[in-house]
Amino acid sequence: MRIYNSNEIKNIALLGSKGSGKTTLAEAMIYECGVTKRRGTIEAGNTVSDYFPVEKEYGYSVFSTVFNAEFNNKKLNIIDCPGADDFIGNAYTALGVTDLGLILVDAQYGVEVGTENIYRTCGKLEKPVVFALNQMDGEKADYDNVMEQMYEHFGKKVIPIQYPLECGAGFNSIIDVLIMKKLEWKAEGGAPTISEIPADQLERAQEMNKALIEAAAENDETLMEKFFDQGVLTEDEMREGIRKGLVDRSIMPVVVLSAAKDMGVRRLMEFLGNVCPFVDEMPAPHTTAGVEVKPESDGPLSVFVFKTSVEPHIGEVSYFKVMSGTLNAGADLENVTRGGKERLAQIYTVCGNIRSAVETLKAGDIGAAVKLKDVRTGNTLDEKGCEYQFDFIKYPQPKYQRAIRPKNEADAEKLAGILNRMHAEDPTWIIEQSKELKQTIVKGQGEFHLRTLKWRVENNDKLPVEFVECKIPYRETITRASRADYRHKKQSGGSGQFGEVHLIVEPYTEGMPEPDYYKFGNQEFKMNVRDKQEIPLEWGGKLVVYNCIVGGAIDARFIPAIVKGLMDRMEQGPLTGSYARDVRVMIYDGKMHPVDSNEISFRLAGRNAFSEAFRNANPKILEPVYDVEVLTPADSMGDVMSDLQGRRAIIMGMSSENGIEKLNARVPLKEMSSYSTSLSSITGGRSSFTMEFAQYELVPSDVQEKLLKEYAATQQED
Repeated sequence: MRIYNSNEIKNIALLGSKGSGKTTLAEAMIYECGVTKRRGTIEAGNTVSDYFPVEKEYGYSVFSTVFNAEFNNKKLNIIDCPGADDFIGNAYTALGVTDLGLILVDAQYGVEVGTENIYRTCGKLEKPVVFALNQMDGEKADYDNVMEQMYEHFGKKVIPIQYPLECGAGFNSIIDVLIMKKLEWKAEGGAPTISEIPADQLERAQEMNKALIEAAAENDETLMEKFFDQGVLTEDEMREGIRKGLVDRSIMPVVVLSAAKDMGVRRLMEFLGNVCPFVDEMPAPHTTAGVEVKPESDGPLSVFVFKTSVEPHIGEVSYFKVMSGTLNAGADLENVTRGGKERLAQIYTVCGNIRSAVETLKAGDIGAAVKLKDVRTGNTLDEKGCEYQFDFIKYPQPKYQRAIRPKNEADAEKLAGILNRMHAEDPTWIIEQSKELKQTIVKGQGEFHLRTLKWRVENNDKLPVEFVECKIPYRETITRASRADYRHKKQSGGSGQFGEVHLIVEPYTEGMPEPDYYKFGNQEFKMNVRDKQEIPLEWGGKLVVYNCIVGGAIDARFIPAIVKGLMDRMEQGPLTGSYARDVRVMIYDGKMHPVDSNEISFRLAGRNAFSEAFRNANPKILEPVYDVEVLTPADSMGDVMSDLQGRRAIIMGMSSENGIEKLNARVPLKEMSSYSTSLSSITGGRSSFTMEFAQYELVPSDVQEKLLKEYAATQQED
């Protein structure tokens, strides 16, 4: 393979809903480039892309696959991403290091929710888009209907480059309105026969060609002037206009093909090679310090690792993009993210599971290295003297979680190591060792996502594990003021223990006035504030403590011990053992002994006084509530809403967005446990959702009563 410069390289993310045919297209593309002698199939399990054991087991893509195609003296680096929404994190990774999203749309089903999600992701990351209508040979394929859907969803920026003469089983020819020719294939696909456009198609082709010329001219003043003067543009001028339109996202070309029959694939690659922007034509990324880094081969050498994986028979493979400079095999680089040095003894270009050693990769190119010492996804490797660091891949929030544990408790440490390694491979697998819940929590994008993790742990690492329901991180708080006192007294020979604490508790809210006067029954209490501590709690909320001791009833040196006692109970609330939050405490009186008083005495006295006051302050349990956004086809809206209402959801609003119904709701986390699976079942996999923590809210009284009984039962068992 020859060395390519940034003005000869195009980096493309291959995207689409599950079943849209991305893996099949990837096989056809590398076949057309001569990388393989035959096209593999998913059914035969011999594709270049889906080569991991778990992918062969399940029959769908789990990981993104990097492959390159040399075509017409250009290099196309393409990252094939899984279509299932559970693996959307791969799209974020791929779009982070590529310059264009090639979105496949199934011509049989049109714009699906998954298509909409992927398009939205491209927009969020400001990436140009090319649409490819695949499976034009499908029984239900309908070009005109799909184009109507695309105009409805994505607007008039959608510009067709081609249209089929026939859909369905008879698909074997298209009219290309960029080159104004008819392309026709034999049954085996491959290279088309090119001929003039038939007379009965000429009027339609000319109308579409004119629309394409107008769209191309809009992106360049010179082209616009020529179009107004002459009414036409040359083919090269149209390509230039489309390329500029892609860069600023003002045009979204649409091509048609059948990847399975290899019809239109070669023409697609010609289009990508001739029209889509090169690496050096796209906006340059910035470092974490805000420095713009252009893909210049003579710049300082900097490499960004965007993906790591442990692959069969090889071990750890690190996939990278050369952000700047020229990388030669044997280069010694510094890991500016983690520290330490790395030698890239060998570097490779990658085509799925096919790796080819190369000596040099220049800025903008994508490659891989194996068995580096200490490199993780997201690390930046620089030559000495270069201080670039990149962090531009932002992943979606997890939507599904389960607690995981080994079936043999002795394997807990081994499992932790495996899970940390798997997070390095797929950062959307979030691993959390919860001190609060005493569980190892695994979070991901859906049930399939976590099921894949479990399969790999059990089959690749031979460690039996099980998923269990996650405990909910409830919080405890109080709703009114209360007072209590407690005397800790213990005598067992020699010096004893003595400490007495009187305190008042009340709910804390930001901005409330300083404590002054309280009345409980016939007793009145005047607060004289001597000192105030605001303790932000790592689990949210605050504990605010006032020292209102007068007359030296408790020496100031014992106040920290009392606060420690309060924190003991804040960390294990009196109701259910959950963390407590948003409480204000006034320590106003007490007693001490000149000999027997010590820190432990006042810690215990403070803890017990606080427990009693807390219980008398009408305590309540808070539960985490999430903002949930569901995107669903209109015909499923009623079922989706009914299901959410059965989960104690509060519907916050409904709207339509590009032909897809959007529903916003606020739902308790407890009710979201199996939502990913239920939503897929209700809507036939056509819907998706996102969720984000909103706030803690009081649980209903019946739920609180149930939680108290459950906690009491566990305490009796203990």
